[in-house]
Amino acid sequence: MSYKVTIGIPVFNVEIYISRTLESALSQTYDNIEFLLVDDGCTDATMDVVAELQRQHPRGGAVRVLTHDVNKGPSAARNLIIDEARGDFLYFMDSDDTIREDTIALMIDSLTRHDADIVFGSYQKIADGEVLNTYQYPDAQFLNTDELGVFSYRRYAGIQASACNFLVKTSVLRENNLRFYPVNFWEDMIFTLDLVALPLRAVMLSAITYNYIQREGSLSQQGRFSKDEIIKNLSAIEYLKQGCQKIKDKPFYSGRCYVATMTDFYIICNLLKNRHSVQPSISDAELMSYMTHPASLLEISHFRYQRIQNLFLWLIGKLPSSFGILIIKVIGKRKDLI
Repeated sequence: MSYKVTIGIPVFNVEIYISRTLESALSQTYDNIEFLLVDDGCTDATMDVVAELQRQHPRGGAVRVLTHDVNKGPSAARNLIIDEARGDFLYFMDSDDTIREDTIALMIDSLTRHDADIVFGSYQKIADGEVLNTYQYPDAQFLNTDELGVFSYRRYAGIQASACNFLVKTSVLRENNLRFYPVNFWEDMIFTLDLVALPLRAVMLSAITYNYIQREGSLSQQGRFSKDEIIKNLSAIEYLKQGCQKIKDKPFYSGRCYVATMTDFYIICNLLKNRHSVQPSISDAELMSYMTHPASLLEISHFRYQRIQNLFLWLIGKLPSSFGILIIKVIGKRKDLI
């Protein structure tokens, strides 16, 4: 059976959250939706809750479950959803978040009116029932080549670094072979920054369409990792830097360079703040090896945008390890990152 929209949800051991999440998806006012879940090796009662909703909910027949025999992580689960989605458009959710009941209807309406490829909604972050902060886009349309990329890279965090809360043509992902990088952190950011670099007709909505629920024990809240895990995730940002070479002719090349290198800066600040918990220890030289800038000094001198920021990061990357780490510590403390 074909659908207009697929809502894709990777699922792993969220038995106390999945009912609320799936019910918010099933409550959509838009009716032509497939609900595609990936059981990513659940070992608790999560899938029992899903099965009960399949049996009891009026839209339960539109819920389809794919299964990983073992836990492979969110990237592999989302990649499977991209491959198997039957909808013309794809919308990702996380398995402990919720959406408002007219989210898909609002997005389909915007896509249709503007003949767009993708529409982004705004979100709020919630903890213990309280709204912590809101990320709100302007109501805007980017309908010409590279307009979306220029907006997204105009500053750090110009675009929500999340795989969730946008509705995109499934064919865009498949035809451009967009995949999630196989790490547990930053995979959202890598995917999103590759996506907005495409020449897409895009719409942004100021409407809050997504509730990001911050909870203890979620991947984004874990603070202790092995050195191997840290190096793996730092290496993922190197992929972002390598991707800069593919867009040298784009007006947002300088922005991509800045975002990629600044992300390494933020990661290093966080590691310095929690250095005592890293086992085995990670050296200054190892940390500084990731501060290399993807552009040459000559290229940076010709940047029209973010020239000073890129030059500063380039210079830090050229410093001796101990001095470079000292500079990062000073800046990180001033920005309350350390």
